[in-house]
Amino acid sequence: MKKILFLIAFMLLTLTGCGEKNIEDAINEFSKDVENSKSYKLNGTMEISSGEEIFTYNIDTYFMKDDYYKVILVNQTNNHEQIILKNPDGLYVVTPSLNKSFKFDSVWPENSSQAYLLQNLVNDVKNDSEATLEATDDGYIIKSTVNYPNNEELTYQKIYFDDDMNIKKVEVYNNEDIVKIKVTFKSVDLKAKLDEDDFLLDDLIDTETSEDNTNTECSGENCSEQNTCEGDICEEETNATLDSIIYPLYIPTNTHLSSSETIDTETGERVILTFSGDKNFVIVEEVAKASNEFEVIPVFGDPLMLNESVGAISSNSISWHSGDISYYLVSSDLSTNELISVAKSLGNTSTVISTK
Repeated sequence: MKKILFLIAFMLLTLTGCGEKNIEDAINEFSKDVENSKSYKLNGTMEISSGEEIFTYNIDTYFMKDDYYKVILVNQTNNHEQIILKNPDGLYVVTPSLNKSFKFDSVWPENSSQAYLLQNLVNDVKNDSEATLEATDDGYIIKSTVNYPNNEELTYQKIYFDDDMNIKKVEVYNNEDIVKIKVTFKSVDLKAKLDEDDFLLDDLIDTETSEDNTNTECSGENCSEQNTCEGDICEEETNATLDSIIYPLYIPTNTHLSSSETIDTETGERVILTFSGDKNFVIVEEVAKASNEFEVIPVFGDPLMLNESVGAISSNSISWHSGDISYYLVSSDLSTNELISVAKSLGNTSTVISTK
């Protein structure tokens, strides 16, 4: 009789525990699926919260083993497209509409967390010995710390899975438990058949921009007052002007605008804002114009996701495009977080002052 009762109790315990996961099981299952994938495609949306504003992107991620990455980001508000591309030739952030690209000397994405790259999510949960697992009605949630060296306010993330450990969503939080980044996956293909041709820089060049800027044959009939003739070529004179000056909403304590200078360059107006005080810095603004030929601009540093654009950040500067303006922010006094705070605050419409 005792033996029968023991067997019944054992069977009940076995059935009760069946199907339940612990954190080790969940991490192993998630990491195994990702690490066994030779190439994958992800499609979804990414929301970036900045104050009371939310910036939403359509996002497509492509990965192939041996360090091939392509991340296509399209701003839903203004349809501005940028692509982060990594292949054996280097790391690029391409802006097709401007026919330009930054080329980075960087080890991205290994040097930071990325909510839209599966390997980085795996590394985050594996590197956190205190990662936790929560079972929900819809599946599971893994909570882990994150590593965003250029954004110290981001402290932890929640990764959402269904019952079969298929990833559904990632939320990245600050230390006040506010979601600052949310990536929602609409489709995940871990068996995508990608090859090297899917990661070519030449395929990202905006040929329409080059064609639109091609000079036409020069004659009195087709050369307007705004154009000049160089031999038999009709060239449009550049007369780009800034409709407004954008001032930062965030300025460090005991620092003020000391000068504002507008100068004419070969491509149009350039505004130089100088701030002086405890934290000196300079902001340069000019009209962003498309290049006639595809231009690759070498930079040191890493890609930086700002509110409305992917820029380039180094130890003492940030450069980026937003709307129809190119920005360059430089300082030997500002910390990395202060540089980013100033840069993000430039998008605030209350700081726009017309130059007209």
